[in-house]
Amino acid sequence: MSLSDAPGPRWRPAPLLPRDEEREVSLHFVVAVLCFLACLMAVGGVSADRAARGWARDLRGEATIQVRPRLGETGDEAAARAAEAVAGVRGVTEAAALEKQKAEALLEPWLGKAVLQDLPIPHLVTVRLDRAHPATATDLKKALDRAGVDADVDDHARWLKDVERSAGVVRWAVAILFSLTAAAAAAVIAFATRAGMAARRDVVEVLHLTGAKDAFIANLFQLRFARLAAVSGVFGAGAAAAVTALIELVGGGQGFTPALPLTWMDLLTVSPCPLVAATVAALSARLTTLRLLRGTL
Repeated sequence: MSLSDAPGPRWRPAPLLPRDEEREVSLHFVVAVLCFLACLMAVGGVSADRAARGWARDLRGEATIQVRPRLGETGDEAAARAAEAVAGVRGVTEAAALEKQKAEALLEPWLGKAVLQDLPIPHLVTVRLDRAHPATATDLKKALDRAGVDADVDDHARWLKDVERSAGVVRWAVAILFSLTAAAAAAVIAFATRAGMAARRDVVEVLHLTGAKDAFIANLFQLRFARLAAVSGVFGAGAAAAVTALIELVGGGQGFTPALPLTWMDLLTVSPCPLVAATVAALSARLTTLRLLRGTL
Protein backbone atom coordinates (compact mmCIF):
# COMPACT_ATOMS: atom_id res chain seq x y z
CA MET A 1 0.00 0.00 0.00
CA SER A 2 1.38 3.40 -1.01
CA LEU A 3 1.50 6.45 1.21
CA SER A 4 -1.30 8.03 -0.80
CA ASP A 5 -3.59 5.08 0.06
CA ALA A 6 -2.84 5.16 3.77
CA PRO A 7 -5.64 6.25 6.11
CA GLY A 8 -5.58 9.64 7.81
CA PRO A 9 -5.19 13.17 6.53
CA ARG A 10 -3.62 13.56 3.11
CA TRP A 11 -0.23 15.22 2.94
CA ARG A 12 -0.14 18.62 1.25
CA PRO A 13 2.98 20.53 0.29
CA ALA A 14 3.61 23.71 2.21
CA PRO A 15 3.25 26.94 0.23
CA LEU A 16 6.42 28.63 -0.96
CA LEU A 17 5.35 31.74 0.93
CA PRO A 18 4.02 30.69 4.35
CA ARG A 19 1.09 32.75 5.61
CA ASP A 20 1.43 35.20 8.47
CA GLU A 21 -2.02 35.08 10.04
CA GLU A 22 -1.51 38.01 12.42
CA ARG A 23 -0.22 40.37 9.73
CA GLU A 24 -2.81 39.26 7.19
CA VAL A 25 -5.73 39.89 9.55
CA SER A 26 -4.64 43.51 9.95
CA LEU A 27 -4.13 43.85 6.21
CA HIS A 28 -7.56 42.35 5.52
CA PHE A 29 -9.13 44.90 7.84
CA VAL A 30 -7.38 47.90 6.29
CA VAL A 31 -8.14 46.89 2.70
CA ALA A 32 -11.76 46.05 3.56
CA VAL A 33 -12.25 49.48 5.16
CA LEU A 34 -10.76 51.21 2.12
CA CYS A 35 -13.03 49.18 -0.17
CA PHE A 36 -16.02 50.03 2.02
CA LEU A 37 -15.28 53.76 1.79
CA ALA A 38 -14.67 53.58 -1.96
CA CYS A 39 -17.99 51.79 -2.49
CA LEU A 40 -19.89 54.34 -0.42
CA MET A 41 -18.29 57.14 -2.45
CA ALA A 42 -19.28 55.41 -5.67
CA VAL A 43 -22.88 54.95 -4.52
CA GLY A 44 -23.07 58.57 -3.34
CA GLY A 45 -21.62 59.78 -6.62
CA VAL A 46 -24.16 57.79 -8.65
CA SER A 47 -26.98 59.12 -6.47
CA ALA A 48 -25.81 62.74 -6.80
CA ASP A 49 -25.38 62.40 -10.55
CA ARG A 50 -28.90 60.95 -10.89
CA ALA A 51 -30.34 63.79 -8.82
CA ALA A 52 -28.52 66.42 -10.89
CA ARG A 53 -29.73 64.86 -14.14
CA GLY A 54 -33.29 64.84 -12.80
CA TRP A 55 -33.10 68.50 -11.76
CA ALA A 56 -31.66 69.48 -15.13
CA ARG A 57 -34.38 67.55 -16.95
CA ASP A 58 -37.08 69.26 -14.88
CA LEU A 59 -35.57 72.70 -15.43
CA ARG A 60 -35.37 72.17 -19.19
CA GLY A 61 -39.03 71.14 -19.24
CA GLU A 62 -40.43 74.14 -17.36
CA ALA A 63 -40.58 77.92 -17.48
CA THR A 64 -42.10 80.52 -15.17
CA ILE A 65 -43.80 83.76 -16.10
CA GLN A 66 -44.16 86.61 -13.61
CA VAL A 67 -47.10 88.82 -14.56
CA ARG A 68 -47.67 92.50 -13.72
CA PRO A 69 -51.38 93.39 -14.02
CA ARG A 70 -52.47 96.46 -15.96
CA LEU A 71 -54.33 99.35 -14.39
CA GLY A 72 -57.82 98.21 -13.45
CA GLU A 73 -56.93 94.54 -13.86
CA THR A 74 -56.53 92.03 -11.08
CA GLY A 75 -53.49 89.81 -10.83
CA ASP A 76 -55.56 86.68 -11.39
CA GLU A 77 -57.01 88.11 -14.57
CA ALA A 78 -53.56 89.07 -15.88
CA ALA A 79 -52.19 85.64 -15.07
CA ALA A 80 -55.10 83.97 -16.84
CA ARG A 81 -54.50 86.09 -19.97
CA ALA A 82 -50.78 85.22 -19.88
CA ALA A 83 -51.52 81.50 -19.60
CA GLU A 84 -53.94 81.71 -22.52
CA ALA A 85 -51.41 83.65 -24.62
CA VAL A 86 -48.56 81.16 -24.24
CA ALA A 87 -50.70 78.01 -24.32
CA GLY A 88 -50.82 78.12 -28.10
CA VAL A 89 -47.08 78.62 -28.58
CA ARG A 90 -45.35 75.78 -30.37
CA GLY A 91 -43.26 73.79 -27.91
CA VAL A 92 -45.60 74.44 -24.94
CA THR A 93 -47.59 71.49 -23.63
CA GLU A 94 -49.37 73.20 -20.74
CA ALA A 95 -49.70 76.66 -19.20
CA ALA A 96 -51.58 77.42 -15.99
CA ALA A 97 -51.87 80.39 -13.66
CA LEU A 98 -50.52 79.62 -10.20
CA GLU A 99 -53.04 80.29 -7.47
CA LYS A 100 -52.09 82.68 -4.70
CA GLN A 101 -52.30 79.95 -2.06
CA LYS A 102 -49.90 77.74 -4.01
CA ALA A 103 -47.46 80.60 -4.50
CA GLU A 104 -47.53 81.30 -0.77
CA ALA A 105 -46.95 77.61 -0.06
CA LEU A 106 -43.83 77.70 -2.27
CA LEU A 107 -42.42 80.78 -0.52
CA GLU A 108 -43.40 79.91 3.05
CA PRO A 109 -40.44 77.54 3.75
CA TRP A 110 -38.02 80.31 2.75
CA LEU A 111 -39.68 83.44 4.17
CA GLY A 112 -41.98 82.21 6.90
CA LYS A 113 -45.73 82.63 7.21
CA ALA A 114 -45.56 85.86 9.22
CA VAL A 115 -43.41 87.60 6.63
CA LEU A 116 -45.62 86.53 3.73
CA GLN A 117 -48.58 88.45 5.14
CA ASP A 118 -46.70 91.72 4.66
CA LEU A 119 -45.28 91.00 1.19
CA PRO A 120 -46.91 91.30 -2.22
CA ILE A 121 -47.05 87.85 -3.76
CA PRO A 122 -46.09 87.80 -7.45
CA HIS A 123 -48.62 86.48 -9.93
CA LEU A 124 -47.05 83.50 -11.66
CA VAL A 125 -47.80 81.27 -14.61
CA THR A 126 -46.17 77.86 -14.79
CA VAL A 127 -45.38 76.59 -18.27
CA ARG A 128 -44.56 73.00 -19.17
CA LEU A 129 -42.46 72.65 -22.29
CA ASP A 130 -42.18 69.92 -24.87
CA ARG A 131 -38.96 68.10 -23.92
CA ALA A 132 -38.19 67.18 -27.51
CA HIS A 133 -38.72 70.66 -28.99
CA PRO A 134 -39.17 73.16 -26.13
CA ALA A 135 -40.26 76.74 -26.73
CA THR A 136 -37.63 79.36 -25.94
CA ALA A 137 -37.99 82.32 -23.60
CA THR A 138 -38.01 84.57 -26.68
CA ASP A 139 -40.97 82.67 -28.14
CA LEU A 140 -42.92 83.04 -24.92
CA LYS A 141 -42.06 86.72 -24.59
CA LYS A 142 -43.25 87.45 -28.14
CA ALA A 143 -46.58 85.73 -27.46
CA LEU A 144 -47.04 87.75 -24.28
CA ASP A 145 -46.23 91.02 -26.06
CA ARG A 146 -48.74 90.25 -28.82
CA ALA A 147 -51.40 89.68 -26.13
CA GLY A 148 -50.47 92.93 -24.40
CA VAL A 149 -49.35 91.21 -21.19
CA ASP A 150 -46.60 92.88 -19.16
CA ALA A 151 -44.56 89.96 -17.87
CA ASP A 152 -41.06 88.54 -17.40
CA VAL A 153 -40.13 85.05 -18.57
CA ASP A 154 -37.71 82.83 -16.67
CA ASP A 155 -36.67 79.68 -18.57
CA HIS A 156 -34.43 78.59 -15.67
CA ALA A 157 -31.31 78.72 -17.88
CA ARG A 158 -29.29 80.30 -15.08
CA TRP A 159 -30.33 77.59 -12.63
CA LEU A 160 -29.64 74.91 -15.24
CA LYS A 161 -26.04 76.09 -15.60
CA ASP A 162 -25.60 76.03 -11.82
CA VAL A 163 -26.99 72.50 -11.61
CA GLU A 164 -24.78 71.23 -14.44
CA ARG A 165 -21.72 72.91 -12.92
CA SER A 166 -22.48 71.40 -9.50
CA ALA A 167 -22.94 67.97 -11.08
CA GLY A 168 -19.56 68.29 -12.76
CA VAL A 169 -17.92 69.23 -9.46
CA VAL A 170 -19.49 66.19 -7.77
CA ARG A 171 -18.28 63.87 -10.53
CA TRP A 172 -14.73 65.18 -10.30
CA ALA A 173 -14.77 65.06 -6.49
CA VAL A 174 -15.92 61.43 -6.49
CA ALA A 175 -13.32 60.50 -9.11
CA ILE A 176 -10.53 62.19 -7.14
CA LEU A 177 -11.57 60.63 -3.82
CA PHE A 178 -11.91 57.22 -5.44
CA SER A 179 -8.44 57.56 -6.98
CA LEU A 180 -6.97 58.61 -3.63
CA THR A 181 -8.57 55.59 -1.96
CA ALA A 182 -7.16 53.28 -4.64
CA ALA A 183 -3.75 54.90 -4.22
CA ALA A 184 -3.95 54.38 -0.45
CA ALA A 185 -4.80 50.71 -1.00
CA ALA A 186 -1.88 50.36 -3.41
CA ALA A 187 0.46 51.95 -0.86
CA VAL A 188 -0.75 49.58 1.85
CA ILE A 189 -0.20 46.57 -0.40
CA ALA A 190 3.24 47.86 -1.40
CA PHE A 191 4.20 48.22 2.26
CA ALA A 192 2.86 44.73 3.02
CA THR A 193 4.79 43.32 0.06
CA ARG A 194 8.00 44.95 1.25
CA ALA A 195 7.45 43.57 4.76
CA GLY A 196 6.62 40.14 3.36
CA MET A 197 9.79 40.04 1.29
CA ALA A 198 11.84 41.11 4.29
CA ALA A 199 10.27 38.38 6.42
CA ARG A 200 10.72 35.74 3.69
CA ARG A 201 14.11 36.84 2.45
CA ASP A 202 15.55 33.37 3.02
CA VAL A 203 12.81 31.81 0.88
CA VAL A 204 13.40 34.36 -1.87
CA GLU A 205 17.16 33.69 -1.82
CA VAL A 206 16.61 29.91 -2.02
CA LEU A 207 14.27 30.39 -4.97
CA HIS A 208 16.92 32.48 -6.70
CA LEU A 209 19.59 29.85 -6.03
CA THR A 210 17.38 27.17 -7.55
CA GLY A 211 17.05 29.20 -10.75
CA ALA A 212 13.72 30.96 -10.19
CA LYS A 213 13.43 34.15 -12.18
CA ASP A 214 12.26 37.48 -10.83
CA ALA A 215 8.96 37.18 -12.70
CA PHE A 216 8.21 33.83 -11.00
CA ILE A 217 8.86 35.27 -7.53
CA ALA A 218 6.83 38.37 -8.36
CA ASN A 219 3.95 36.12 -9.42
CA LEU A 220 3.97 34.46 -5.98
CA PHE A 221 3.52 37.79 -4.19
CA GLN A 222 1.16 39.08 -6.85
CA LEU A 223 -1.24 36.14 -6.56
CA ARG A 224 -1.05 36.08 -2.81
CA PHE A 225 -1.98 39.75 -2.33
CA ALA A 226 -4.51 39.69 -5.18
CA ARG A 227 -6.41 36.89 -3.42
CA LEU A 228 -6.17 38.74 -0.13
CA ALA A 229 -7.47 41.98 -1.65
CA ALA A 230 -10.28 40.16 -3.47
CA VAL A 231 -11.51 38.63 -0.22
CA SER A 232 -11.22 41.98 1.54
CA GLY A 233 -13.07 43.60 -1.35
CA VAL A 234 -15.93 41.15 -0.92
CA PHE A 235 -16.28 42.09 2.74
CA GLY A 236 -15.95 45.83 2.04
CA ALA A 237 -18.45 45.74 -0.83
CA GLY A 238 -20.83 43.61 1.22
CA ALA A 239 -20.74 46.09 4.10
CA ALA A 240 -21.31 49.01 1.72
CA ALA A 241 -24.22 47.18 0.07
CA ALA A 242 -25.74 46.50 3.49
CA VAL A 243 -25.46 50.16 4.49
CA THR A 244 -26.97 51.22 1.15
CA ALA A 245 -29.86 48.79 1.55
CA LEU A 246 -30.46 49.99 5.12
CA ILE A 247 -30.56 53.62 3.99
CA GLU A 248 -32.94 52.67 1.18
CA LEU A 249 -35.26 50.88 3.62
CA VAL A 250 -35.14 53.56 6.32
CA GLY A 251 -35.54 56.34 3.77
CA GLY A 252 -38.67 54.78 2.34
CA GLY A 253 -37.21 54.51 -1.15
CA GLN A 254 -35.82 58.06 -1.13
CA GLY A 255 -32.29 57.19 -0.01
CA PHE A 256 -30.22 59.72 1.91
CA THR A 257 -32.73 62.53 1.26
CA PRO A 258 -35.29 63.22 -1.46
CA ALA A 259 -32.56 65.34 -3.08
CA LEU A 260 -30.15 62.37 -3.21
CA PRO A 261 -32.31 59.38 -4.12
CA LEU A 262 -31.10 55.81 -4.08
CA THR A 263 -32.43 52.84 -6.00
CA TRP A 264 -31.96 49.13 -5.51
CA MET A 265 -30.01 49.06 -8.76
CA ASP A 266 -27.33 51.13 -6.99
CA LEU A 267 -26.30 47.95 -5.19
CA LEU A 268 -24.75 46.84 -8.47
CA THR A 269 -22.33 49.77 -8.18
CA VAL A 270 -20.34 47.93 -5.51
CA SER A 271 -20.11 44.66 -7.45
CA PRO A 272 -16.82 45.45 -9.29
CA CYS A 273 -15.07 46.23 -5.99
CA PRO A 274 -13.42 42.80 -5.40
CA LEU A 275 -12.08 42.72 -8.97
CA VAL A 276 -10.80 46.31 -8.78
CA ALA A 277 -9.19 45.66 -5.38
CA ALA A 278 -7.52 42.48 -6.65
CA THR A 279 -6.21 44.28 -9.75
CA VAL A 280 -4.79 47.19 -7.74
CA ALA A 281 -3.20 44.81 -5.24
CA ALA A 282 -1.74 42.57 -7.96
CA LEU A 283 -0.15 45.49 -9.81
CA SER A 284 1.17 47.07 -6.63
CA ALA A 285 2.63 43.79 -5.33
CA ARG A 286 4.19 42.88 -8.67
CA LEU A 287 5.82 46.27 -9.26
CA THR A 288 7.09 46.44 -5.68
CA THR A 289 8.51 42.92 -5.81
CA LEU A 290 10.29 43.45 -9.11
CA ARG A 291 11.76 46.75 -7.93
CA LEU A 292 13.04 45.21 -4.70
CA LEU A 293 14.45 42.14 -6.44
CA ARG A 294 16.35 44.20 -8.99
CA GLY A 295 17.68 46.48 -6.30
CA THR A 296 18.78 43.97 -3.72
CA LEU A 297 19.44 40.64 -5.43
